[in-house]
Amino acid sequence: MKAKETGKYYSDSKFWDKLKKYAKKAGSSVVYAVLLLYYTLQKPEVPAKTKATIIGALGYFILPLDLIPDFAVGVGYADDLGALGIALFQVAMYIDEEIKEKARLKLSSWFGDNVDTSDVDGKIG
Repeated sequence: MKAKETGKYYSDSKFWDKLKKYAKKAGSSVVYAVLLLYYTLQKPEVPAKTKATIIGALGYFILPLDLIPDFAVGVGYADDLGALGIALFQVAMYIDEEIKEKARLKLSSWFGDNVDTSDVDGKIG
């Protein structure tokens, strides 16, 4: 499914509803990637084309029926992480320390202070 098609499923309320409901099940890496994209989307200086990429990836995350159903134990969010990873790579130049810190703060409120974000951070620089 293309980003343009999945983007129509994105809204702030749908985003926060799904993230709050499935954060623990999705895991900290998926949630951190999602939060990085969400906070990058909020930056006014990010170009519209880049925002469209982010909205497409977040729309795919929200989409109830995706390639691997989210309820599939152990692998349900693997395709989501793949889509999010591609989007992160494409928008990495706009992810600064301020965005990372906002994402880490929110992440720690759900997973505790000992969450390791180095894997995702290492992939985006």
